[in-house]
Amino acid sequence: MSEPTQKYSISMPRDVAEAARARSGPSGLSAYVTAAVARQIERDNLAELIAVAEAEIGPITAEEIREKGDLLVRAHQAEPAGTEDKRSAA
Repeated sequence: MSEPTQKYSISMPRDVAEAARARSGPSGLSAYVTAAVARQIERDNLAELIAVAEAEIGPITAEEIREKGDLLVRAHQAEPAGTEDKRSAA
């Protein structure tokens, strides 16, 4: 069952709207814009979480970011085949 939807009127520069329409594909402009807004909300929530964590433990260094990135790459490389499909289906 889908979430209920509501119609909204938004304004954006014509070139942005046309580029979005051109890229929206068969799912349509509304689905494309909805996905973009959902991603932005996730990023905003993550930024808020990082700000809270940094307020508690101090700023995250570039070295810590690099170390965690390397750890994620190694973990991803060690995953059994097909694990990515199961995760993205959830």
